[in-house]
Amino acid sequence: MGMATKIGAASVYILPNRASMALPQHAGLDFHRRGNAFRRARRLEVKSMKMAERGEQAVEFGFNNGHINLASGTLNEMETVVASHPRRKTKIVCTIGPACNTRDMICKLAEAGMNVARLNMSHGDHESHQKIIDLVKEYNAQSKDNVISIMLDTKGPEVRSGDVSQPILLEEGQDFNFTIKRGVSLEDTVSVNYDGFVNDVEVGDILLVDGGMMSLAVLSKTLDTVKCQVIDGGELKSRCHLNVRGKSATLPSITDKDWEDIKFGVDNEVDFYAVSFVKDAKVIHELKDYLKRQNTDIHVIPKIESADSIPNLQSIISASDGAMVARGDLGAELPIEDVPLLQEEIIRKCRSMEKPVIVATNMLESMINHPTPTRAEVSDIAIAVREGADAIMLSGETAHGKEKIKKRLTLYHGVMPIYMQFSADAEETFSRALNVLLSHGQLKDGEDVTLVQSGVHSIWRRESTHHIQVRKVQA
Repeated sequence: MGMATKIGAASVYILPNRASMALPQHAGLDFHRRGNAFRRARRLEVKSMKMAERGEQAVEFGFNNGHINLASGTLNEMETVVASHPRRKTKIVCTIGPACNTRDMICKLAEAGMNVARLNMSHGDHESHQKIIDLVKEYNAQSKDNVISIMLDTKGPEVRSGDVSQPILLEEGQDFNFTIKRGVSLEDTVSVNYDGFVNDVEVGDILLVDGGMMSLAVLSKTLDTVKCQVIDGGELKSRCHLNVRGKSATLPSITDKDWEDIKFGVDNEVDFYAVSFVKDAKVIHELKDYLKRQNTDIHVIPKIESADSIPNLQSIISASDGAMVARGDLGAELPIEDVPLLQEEIIRKCRSMEKPVIVATNMLESMINHPTPTRAEVSDIAIAVREGADAIMLSGETAHGKEKIKKRLTLYHGVMPIYMQFSADAEETFSRALNVLLSHGQLKDGEDVTLVQSGVHSIWRRESTHHIQVRKVQA
């Protein structure tokens, strides 16, 4: 048996074996069935129903703007998914750093709307990240109405400048060098952390420093040094990110450090991996094979930020559990004017495959130093939301529970997961679910709800009968 409830503009379906599904409501349209007979109380439309079975462990398919997640289990428990507050369906990913890594701040972020806590493995060590994981899990254990999932973001094959004792002022027209010799910090020469840097760049290339805040033209190179001229100056600080316009570094997407961090994530049962600088689907398959051998089901979200990833978008997203539009490095490796169109394309591809998509980088960058965002930032976020992003991610803006389906669904657009016990009796299940929704303020006395009772067999396996009822809530 299974059921569904309708909250505001969304219909919520609950199926056995901890099944959960969220559907948008489309008044006066047809509900295309998969089975022998659906008894209609209301006519609904389900578009682009796609089903993908993942063995016996999980099955996922999505209906237009919603998703279904099925997992093996017993009839004694289920996951209930309801539409979140109608004022906000797009989720918020917050990077947890030194400015917010305390119990009090994590609670405040959660109460303010954080859905996913991001661990940036480019900074900090396992000890500091373990503290954050423990605090998030502590919050989840104590919270009745909210749950925060954890995303581990790998460092990836970043090319960075070395440490400098104090910022070096680069002025337009000045000669400046980067060397693969370690520990060099002079007024006109600084180390890089990548031995293949000299081989990757060519005369005439444009080097972008710190996401394009500074740029230099490559004039010549020796066996260990790249000689440049400053085009756009600024302050070069320690460990600034380096990109070559239109090129990706010939480094593996998952480094030795990344594998150590991934194992750390397995040990701590994180919910998502955000994988940096993914170039092709091979990387995703490699990571998923590793996770399968570890007998864990952590979802993999590739960060689209490499020039090499664009021709492979379809295969990368198909192999993954979603995607992140990492606009910083994407705009450094490719012309910055291409980023808005690429963002739209990536969101559209993810939506067509019913996979969550995150838009990241510089969402509210000004709020690192100011109490309010700029008008451009507000417009930028509004565009991401209108395009259908499941979540937006905050980086420097924030950094300076129960069985996994519930936490994983916190990332999806318009879905608020709630856990409750499943009864073998359908009426008892209906009653429990309605009481839970009433207590959470998601339903009011006198409102209509749609209840869906699934048939004996899974609708994608055999023909079966399913029932739809419309009832009025009675508190």
